[in-house]
Amino acid sequence: MPEDGLVVVLKQDCPTCRLVAPVLDVLDATVFSQDDPAFPPGIEVRDDTALDASVALGIDVVPTLLRREGGRETARTEGWDRERWRELAGVADLGAELPEWKPGCGSRTHDPAVADEMLLRARGHELAARRVELAGLEDEAEALYDRGWTDGLPVVAPTPPRVLRMLAGTTRAPDEVVAVVPPNLVPATVEKVAINAVLAGCRPEYLPVVLAAVEAACDDAFNAHGLLATTWGAAPAVLVHGPVARRIGVHAGGNALGQGTRANSTIGRALQLVIRNVGGGRPGEVDRATLGQPGKVGLCFAEDEDGSPWEPLSVSRGVPAGASAVTVFAAEGARGVVDQISRTPDSLARSLAGALRGVAHPKLAGGFDATLVLAPEHVAVFAGAGWDRARFTAALDELLLIPPEELARGADGIEEGLPAPLGRPLGARPKFRPGGLLVAVAGGGAGKFSTVIGGWVGGPGGSDPVTRVIEEA
Repeated sequence: MPEDGLVVVLKQDCPTCRLVAPVLDVLDATVFSQDDPAFPPGIEVRDDTALDASVALGIDVVPTLLRREGGRETARTEGWDRERWRELAGVADLGAELPEWKPGCGSRTHDPAVADEMLLRARGHELAARRVELAGLEDEAEALYDRGWTDGLPVVAPTPPRVLRMLAGTTRAPDEVVAVVPPNLVPATVEKVAINAVLAGCRPEYLPVVLAAVEAACDDAFNAHGLLATTWGAAPAVLVHGPVARRIGVHAGGNALGQGTRANSTIGRALQLVIRNVGGGRPGEVDRATLGQPGKVGLCFAEDEDGSPWEPLSVSRGVPAGASAVTVFAAEGARGVVDQISRTPDSLARSLAGALRGVAHPKLAGGFDATLVLAPEHVAVFAGAGWDRARFTAALDELLLIPPEELARGADGIEEGLPAPLGRPLGARPKFRPGGLLVAVAGGGAGKFSTVIGGWVGGPGGSDPVTRVIEEA
């Protein structure tokens, strides 16, 4: 690379470069060609088909004319601009026979056909993961399934360029250990999480959310190993809070718990793939669910903080207002709650409490946790009556204090239920332990249908929801 003087970068496969070729022989310039060392003919050309010079010079458009002084660039013009070329070259009549202006073409450094190669050359030594070579005739989707790296659905092959692009979504070092993943207690680096995020179909901007979800799920309080090993069907679910949800498109509106949104579908899946591929949590092995449920592929949605009249759930859990965070909680299959008639908070609270009593079993209390997702039309009933989050949850706590005669084994002809403590009668019991019921607002603006997501055993020996602030760039 010359320390001083003019530099021209062009390529033969560019009409504007061919247009300016005749003027190059009057310039005292170093000429680099990106695609043909014999172009332009009749002048000395440096071969830049490997694009090293173009990368070093930061070429985006060809032709580019630039001036260097003392090893530094001092001026540049892109495409053909007759007056600007004359100014940089110091040749008053340069290109008199050419049009005044013509736009250039994209540099080969931005050609999709060579983009992956350029990325690997720039950053290829960062990856520590073992390379797996597939045979030429091997189908990628089938090969990844056969190696046990999928959840049963097709995955995106984690090629080095894809992983490197995923890693660009965070400023954290690829070799930083994010968490130790149960059940096999294997350290998961940022790179390993990124590989599984690629497999899941995530975009790079989702990676900070996935990393926070992995940290939360691997917290001892969440007890992912116990959740995996139980024969109950719950699995980790990810609730996203704060500005990051809007920025990357985690959906909180209509069909928030369903299909169709890439962020929702892939972030929860990435967490489950980390648990499977890094931690060894595979169905039929440590994962002992009797039936399971579709959310075990992955469940992720956002809290509708803009549409909610209440403070966000994350704020009630200690996260500063305006901060982005995730809450990971144990979740079984979602089930809807219909109440299209109640117009008073007392009536609607009773409806919701009745639905919540069915979590795990109507005659079991104090063991299983749950999450209640309130739809906008339902939360509006409470907000219109002046109820805030605290008053709503206090009302539910009161309504969910279940009398002993409804809990006892044998009551209503059902043998399931709670036994009387030794030597004393069975008393009233709260359906949920303190902190065992989460309440979030999400869903479409039409439809008086909220949702109960049952959980798993809470507290010691079970699982506590864990909230983590997202570490963003």
